[in-house]
Amino acid sequence: MSEREQAKQIIDQLPEYKITKILYLLKGIQIDDEIEDEIFCENLAERYLNNPDRELISFEDAIEEAGLTMDDLQN
Repeated sequence: MSEREQAKQIIDQLPEYKITKILYLLKGIQIDDEIEDEIFCENLAERYLNNPDRELISFEDAIEEAGLTMDDLQN
């Protein structure tokens, strides 16, 4: 059984008042991920704007600098 299936099984057994608390927790985790993405993008933009040379880099180099591979983009 996958972790997702285990989580769903546990949630299905919880009383309704606890579901509300779980929902708040999940929404908080989702917001944290969105904030991290925004901070990452802001940092990239700031680094670009503060770079006097503003050299262009290839798409592949940008992917590598972000810590990703081309395979990551396809998933």
